[in-house]
Amino acid sequence: MPANDLLLYLVYVFTTIFVIVNPIEATLVYVGLTSSLSPSERRRICRRSTLVAFAVAILFSVAGDALLRLFGITVDSLRVAGGVLLFLVAIDMLRGVHQEKKVTQVELRDANQRDDISIFPLAIPLLTGPGAITTVVVLMGAAVSYAEKTLVLLAIAFTFLATYVILKFSENIDRALGITGIMVMTRIMGLILGAVAVNFVATGVWNLYLTLAGA
Repeated sequence: MPANDLLLYLVYVFTTIFVIVNPIEATLVYVGLTSSLSPSERRRICRRSTLVAFAVAILFSVAGDALLRLFGITVDSLRVAGGVLLFLVAIDMLRGVHQEKKVTQVELRDANQRDDISIFPLAIPLLTGPGAITTVVVLMGAAVSYAEKTLVLLAIAFTFLATYVILKFSENIDRALGITGIMVMTRIMGLILGAVAVNFVATGVWNLYLTLAGA
């Protein structure tokens, strides 16, 4: 694959993973849960939550093929199912109710009673939930060469590096954008995610049709 195509592929997979992780909207929950903590505690939670979320995403991206083979699921079947899931997430993002479904009020109340919130609910399910896990498995399974698989892993790393920076400066972002600005950006990312979801479903259905037609 030419270098320009590889660069475009990297941009595509990074954008796809970034919009489903959505660290900008995650700042609303992060700021709310860490507002009473000291700066050093917030830095520790920020670092640990992004590292755990990154590790979970890498784990599922690497082990995704084995899991699909174990359950006898094809990549195209997961594309269709994942596309439907991502489309529902995109609709929630466009309606401005995404985080309420990602982290429920019960989970938030439980988090307020925990000494360490970095793993639950911040890393899982806020940053790396079912949508993000499905996305990385589909992208890795759809990658046809080692170069593309490497770029998927690189895109995951870039996503959580950006997530760390965004969460680290979450209070500044929250003050600069406000809830209105964050929700506007979330709706834009929801529109992008919806387009990605449609592409997932269309590609998966077409490939399944070709497989059945050739059978």
